[in-house]
Amino acid sequence: MPNGKQVVSSLDRVLRWIMNLAAINILWFVYSLRGLIVGGVFPATVAALGVSRKLIIGEEIKIWKTYKNIYLQEFRSANILGWILTFVGTLLYLNYRVIANASGELLFVIPFAFYFILFFYFIIVLWSFPLLAHYKSTLFKYIQNAVIIGLTKIHYTFASGVLVFTVIYISLDFPGLIPFFSISIAAIGCMWISMQIFGQLDKRASFDS
Repeated sequence: MPNGKQVVSSLDRVLRWIMNLAAINILWFVYSLRGLIVGGVFPATVAALGVSRKLIIGEEIKIWKTYKNIYLQEFRSANILGWILTFVGTLLYLNYRVIANASGELLFVIPFAFYFILFFYFIIVLWSFPLLAHYKSTLFKYIQNAVIIGLTKIHYTFASGVLVFTVIYISLDFPGLIPFFSISIAAIGCMWISMQIFGQLDKRASFDS
């Protein structure tokens, strides 16, 4: 049986993670509001992923300071990427409404092509922000690599999608979780899944160099 010190150490580790999750979640709301929502949500999301990344790899950080630094550093890039994806998502939604209202008048290939494009869109959304939080690159590279990783590591893409859907589903049933844990659990989970791939890529790049 574990001794008292091991129990205390394990309990301390669990409590630290709970506090970290709550801190990331609160900071996401604070910095989203700081950017007046429209300018804050995307850099706040990248900052949540960036802080999650550092916690996952075991860095000793001050969460509030680190979150602020990532938010400011990635403010422009995150907003450009986020609003491009939002614009594309809006176009896809409008196309969906057109297809839904005229489904009996369209050739089978049109809805099929739409859902094929939608599949790629969700892959880009799931992977581009973790890529932005981990690598320094161009907007085109984030999108390109999101598609490549999303397709070649489809089981990880599926896992991230299921995680996000599960968090949303549980949060709707228990809205009291939203202010403290929903965003941070999704960020930590998606970043942990992403790091399984990024770690392999980083090792391969180091080996090849």
